[in-house]
Amino acid sequence: MSAISRAEVCAAAIADAFRDDGEIFASPMGMLPMLGVRLAKLTSNPDLVISDSESLFLAGVPPLFAKGDVVEGWIPFPKVFDVVAHGKRHVMMGATQVDRHGNQNISAIGDFAQPTRQLLGVRGAPGNTVNNRTSYWVPKHSPRVFVEQVDIVSGVGPRNAKAAGAGASKYNDIHRIVTNLAVLDVKGAGDTVRLLSVHPGVTVDEVREATGFALEVDADVPETRFPTTEELTLIREVLDPRTLRDREVRPVSPVEAS
Repeated sequence: MSAISRAEVCAAAIADAFRDDGEIFASPMGMLPMLGVRLAKLTSNPDLVISDSESLFLAGVPPLFAKGDVVEGWIPFPKVFDVVAHGKRHVMMGATQVDRHGNQNISAIGDFAQPTRQLLGVRGAPGNTVNNRTSYWVPKHSPRVFVEQVDIVSGVGPRNAKAAGAGASKYNDIHRIVTNLAVLDVKGAGDTVRLLSVHPGVTVDEVREATGFALEVDADVPETRFPTTEELTLIREVLDPRTLRDREVRPVSPVEAS
């Protein structure tokens, strides 16, 4: 087996974020989240419900960007909002900014009244974060992304959700933040971002330097696990034989797994 790439470690970490969800609608946004979710569906959580990102529920698990050949249901667009409101969903979104309290920004950069850069807008982030389990994927961990305070709150972190009252906090669940360097959550002291593991070849100090706020770090931070032989076979031969994953995460090759 050839050396394991950073993208493959990230895919396995994303799969682990969905491991214990059971029968729930997985909504991955982006290439690596899609790869990780489909890997979880084929390994740790076969009960995951996946779609073609348009209107079909898939019974099979096709390669990235391939048409699903086994369809088990149809979900017209308005019905997606019923699923969002009902809460049986785990969404993994991107994030232009994440702050120390787990708030996410995908809307704009700069002052709210006159931003310097317009982004997507808040989109579905508020509804996702108060109704559904939500995780984030950050392909380039840097101080520009991990900031002390986001410019505009799009996705709501636990501290803001609690301040807004029971209606916002009851189902708020910022589950994981997976980056090209590490895995984090928002269960540090005072609902702050906490380091859970560093990817092979990455040090804790490197993660600290790439984070623009004081990160909660335990005394002994484990290494993110390598994908298993089965997972590597699925990634390389079934889900992503064209190696599209390396377009999103620079192909750093950590040491060979023992």
